[in-house]
Amino acid sequence: MPEWEKRFRAPRVSLPDWAEDAPERALFVSNATGTYELYAWDRTTGAQRQVTDRPNGTTDGVLSLDGEWIWWFSDTDGDEFGVWMRQPFTPGWSGAGQKDGGEAGAVGEGGGAGAEGGAGAGTSALDEPAAPGLAPSYPAGLALGRDGTAVVGRSTDEDGSTLHVVRPGEAPVEIYRHRESAGVGDLSYDGTLLAIEHTEHGDAMHSALRVLRLDGSTVAELDDTEGGTRELGLEVLGFAPVAGDYRLLVGHQRRGRWEPIVWDPLTGVETDLAVELPGDISAEWYPDGSELLIVHSFEGRSELWRYDFAKSALIEVETPAGTVSGATARPDRSVEYLWSSAAEPPRVRSTAGGVVLDPPGMTAPASVPVEDAWVESPGGRVHALVQRPAGKGPFPTVFEIHGGPTWHDSDAFAAGPAAWVDHGFAVVRVNYRGSTGYGREWTDALKHRVGLIELEDIAAVRRWAVDSGLADPAKLVLAGGSWGGYLTLLGLGTQPDDWAVGLAAVPVADYVTAYHDEMEALKAMDRTLLGGTPEEVPERFEASSPLTYVDAVRAPVYISAGVNDPRCPIRQVENYVDRLAARGAVHEVYRYDAGHGSLVVEERIKQVRLELDFAMRHLK
Repeated sequence: MPEWEKRFRAPRVSLPDWAEDAPERALFVSNATGTYELYAWDRTTGAQRQVTDRPNGTTDGVLSLDGEWIWWFSDTDGDEFGVWMRQPFTPGWSGAGQKDGGEAGAVGEGGGAGAEGGAGAGTSALDEPAAPGLAPSYPAGLALGRDGTAVVGRSTDEDGSTLHVVRPGEAPVEIYRHRESAGVGDLSYDGTLLAIEHTEHGDAMHSALRVLRLDGSTVAELDDTEGGTRELGLEVLGFAPVAGDYRLLVGHQRRGRWEPIVWDPLTGVETDLAVELPGDISAEWYPDGSELLIVHSFEGRSELWRYDFAKSALIEVETPAGTVSGATARPDRSVEYLWSSAAEPPRVRSTAGGVVLDPPGMTAPASVPVEDAWVESPGGRVHALVQRPAGKGPFPTVFEIHGGPTWHDSDAFAAGPAAWVDHGFAVVRVNYRGSTGYGREWTDALKHRVGLIELEDIAAVRRWAVDSGLADPAKLVLAGGSWGGYLTLLGLGTQPDDWAVGLAAVPVADYVTAYHDEMEALKAMDRTLLGGTPEEVPERFEASSPLTYVDAVRAPVYISAGVNDPRCPIRQVENYVDRLAARGAVHEVYRYDAGHGSLVVEERIKQVRLELDFAMRHLK
């Protein structure tokens, strides 16, 4: 078996999510069977069992606070449209005296595409509808109360965003509705207050907050956009996990980057923590509410700190250099975290010592470390991460462009780039304008000239790669998935002389058709990015659409697409492919039965193998 395939097949696990009132019960995601699924883990006995078993995998799940119930989201073959199901943590448990609790969150790795499969497809006799009476929808958050109450967020094209209170034995009650995007944030410890994020002001990139009672009445508002006139966002990080404490941890952008404050919605008092670290900062509560666990991200790497309220002090939590993809503070005050670097595969580690959860089977082979490159572009200094194969350059080089666009590449283990390095390619990953992790202005620079702005930064890094002797200018591959696939197709059409091959996975290819076919939340995002709908600003959609430039494409193009993709729907991909075919352009298309990516290991290996083969054939 080639080393690159081993990196995909080696068993991996996510950071375990543990039950607050039963901390020895945990839930995690693993690919141990060849498909990413949810697993329950009794840490007292060491026993583990597979919770879900569906053809296209499952990653979205949450464990109740008392550890008695596992909630998971069930859609149909990756279309992200479905319902919440649940099953007992212990298969033989009768459910008598049930007591639900918890807060929803994806426990999958790296912000994946979400649960795939469908209600009735892969469900077991243990599963039951978790919120009877609610029709299928796109998920918009979930919070569970200790008395069995659930607050379910839903998003549909017809209704926009709606939030519903679901109590045992009662019909769901709608407490919120708006056409713009909104979602459930968190419930207070006693379940009386609900924090939500919303974009009623029309800016889908910068949310405001509202705290409600469960009858839908408003307790407090926090809106840094001032009704949409300022581009400052807020996010719910969580209520204090202590009885009688209604403080809410909030992420804000008031100083040009993400950082936390503590807000009491009952008194209106805000406590500015003023964590003086460069880069973005996120946080979560320690279980007793006395400290915060800080995740600090800066220039493609991350580290951990804790903030002591009593001392107003910041204390470092030692971790190796690389990327912390998730972290949690345990009741014994140890910290468990998922760590990796570009060279070393991921492990769930503990500050108490050792590896917390290590799946059986082969270990993923190591890869090569990344080097940092800083390049001047029209928008400022661009950060790129570079991996080199053995030998002396110039090398055939893949520009692997990240999706999002609100995301960034980091010094983290990634099997895809490592596969290219194994085949003698250098890999360059560019954190273009629009990426997170470099301050609010860098992220918010992506407006109106969507796609063209990012490509200016990619072009600047391309020139550096050639001029520095890293890259062979005749063997440059532009590649990416999702937004990275979109930038690939747009770059092939607007920079036709710069690229020898293009590889686009689940891309936006025809922006106008994509807008009309995609899920409502993404329509709202596109209206924010481009300043309106295709009917209101047709010239902007035309300028930013790969379809506009398809006849200028010279490089051979490989496209892969999920037939159930709600984010980059298949019809707009077919429109682009038809235009390539009409003029006899060199291209290949691979369609697969899933959504915005696949959770099946063999399918992912197949796709990478096809991309490698296509590139090497056409680069000769």
